[in-house]
Amino acid sequence: MDTESPLLRVMALHALAYCERLFYLEEVEEIRVADHRVYAGRTLHEQEVDVDGEWHSVTLESERWGLRGKVDYVRHRDESVVVFEHKRGHAPRSGTWPSDRLQVIAYAVLVAEHLDRAVPEGRVRYHASNKTVKVAIDEEAILELRIAIARATQLSATTARPPITSNERLCAKCSLAPVCLPEEERLLRAEEESRRKAARLFPEDDERRILHIVEPGTRVGRSGEQIVVTNTSGEETRIPGRDVAAVVLHGGAQATSQMIHFAAAHDIAVHWLTTGGQYVAGVIRPGGVQRRLRQFEGLRDPSFALELARRLARAKIENQKKFLMRSSRGRLTKERLGKILQRIDIELRGLAHADTADAIRGHEGMAARWYFFALPGLLQDISGVMTFSGRNRRPPRDPFNAALSFGYSLIYRDMVGAILTVGLDPSFGFFHRPRTAAYPLALDLMELFRTVLWDIPLIGSVNRKQWREEHFSRT
Repeated sequence: MDTESPLLRVMALHALAYCERLFYLEEVEEIRVADHRVYAGRTLHEQEVDVDGEWHSVTLESERWGLRGKVDYVRHRDESVVVFEHKRGHAPRSGTWPSDRLQVIAYAVLVAEHLDRAVPEGRVRYHASNKTVKVAIDEEAILELRIAIARATQLSATTARPPITSNERLCAKCSLAPVCLPEEERLLRAEEESRRKAARLFPEDDERRILHIVEPGTRVGRSGEQIVVTNTSGEETRIPGRDVAAVVLHGGAQATSQMIHFAAAHDIAVHWLTTGGQYVAGVIRPGGVQRRLRQFEGLRDPSFALELARRLARAKIENQKKFLMRSSRGRLTKERLGKILQRIDIELRGLAHADTADAIRGHEGMAARWYFFALPGLLQDISGVMTFSGRNRRPPRDPFNAALSFGYSLIYRDMVGAILTVGLDPSFGFFHRPRTAAYPLALDLMELFRTVLWDIPLIGSVNRKQWREEHFSRT
């Protein structure tokens, strides 16, 4: 222990074990407030600690331990020395409160050093419970004391207050609560957390469920804290409101005003879609504008938008490459497949060095060209209805391209609904340019799903001979 440092009060260790912020306020900032509980404790010691022929209210100091404190009293029991500490409160079920235990251990080592003899035991007397609890002064207790002293030394050297305790019940009985202001700080933290969540570019993980109502005529109402879904037969399904993140009403499903008010008050979004899945409108809790502002700020950053575009293009190209490698067995020659994959790999490598959005779009477009160049080798269309000789659109000039465009339009529709549902603006993207009425952000995100959600099922259905000429109309 540094002999130039002031001795640490044993009561400071008691405060440390109770709450580190309390210790800091009292010992570092030297703010001490004596409330009625403090005065009651002092009166207790004056009244109860009156033992003839024994030590009581003795102040001891130790340079070795760096401690000083006033021992309540010391008794001799069966030729052993026992340190006592009085407390006016109730004893916990576990034996002693951690702060009381640490305090009696500290007094025990002071007495042991002063008498130059072992003190094997300390006792804490809880007067409200009329109970005395024994504390063994063993190696574990000594280690506990050393750790506490080291922590006290560490806190004394810092200039920042420790955070408020997570145990709110401790604050209710703390004399320094009017100085510490724990409730006010918790409120500020809650507001900051709320602002942080509102400012997220992407929605955070939410374990609540999204409730889709697809049966026409179904009625969604509210009963207490539950959302009640009543079908056309009058059967009810009750779902706790805390488990629902959003209610999506498809087609002719109905929602009561009471349910909408309940949803708005509990951060539950309500969205209306047509029977075909087209997004119509939505009701979300006020404050969602913060998320959109964060979206605009993030996507206006050129470096951030460029990196998102690079990752998007890479993910799309890798999806296409893996699909070709998995589906080409026995259909494409190794020589032809090898050349196509080699070209795609060139575009993937080029993405790493692309420094503009146009360059990234160029590499993505060339990779898509080689991907579609390989697709005819995966098709087994004997009838010739779904013959594919290259990608064309606006309008598509053959059934296969028409089917491709139809599937992509379904993905686009779902992307728009999903983006609006989570509170983002689909018109502000990072990869596609706003050249048409289509939403750029929806076009961006659907790139990740083209291959897995439509190309793979479409080619599989063609090879199973599920398409016929009458499925299409030519104009």
